Amino acid sequence: MGNLRLEELSAKTIVAANGLTLRRGQEQFVTPTSYAIADAYINPATSWPRVVIDSTDGKDEVVGFIRGNFDPDAQQVEFRSCIWRVNVAASAQGLGVGKFAAHALADEARSRGFERLYVIWEPGEDGPEKFFLHIGFVVTGQTQYGENIGALEL
Repeated sequence: MGNLRLEELSAKTIVAANGLTLRRGQEQFVTPTSYAIADAYINPATSWPRVVIDSTDGKDEVVGFIRGNFDPDAQQVEFRSCIWRVNVAASAQGLGVGKFAAHALADEARSRGFERLYVIWEPGEDGPEKFFLHIGFVVTGQTQYGENIGALEL
């Protein structure tokens, strides 16, 4: 997985992004990609949807999807600069795809003048907490529903 790049979500990649298969047990922690794709087009001014392409062996394969949100006027600080969704194909998990996508989104947030990137996740054994903590997010609080709020200093 050394040849990773991001591409804007497009007609060429949308079917592959929607078809990403997670590991068993992860589905309960992730909204289906199709919801995030639809939402990206409902809020195009603030949405940042990208697919992660792996070009190993000379062929392009969609191995991940990330959607960021950049809205400096959002009432809740956590929604001003955040990871809204990140999905990585089961076969590509643990190979740096999610980290690559999250860091690319962090770079985009930094280039837009944000000092912090947020993410919200539901705690649980098969959930994404270990991943987010591993790549540098720090738990800063909880939502009213018991979800963790994490922040990454940029």
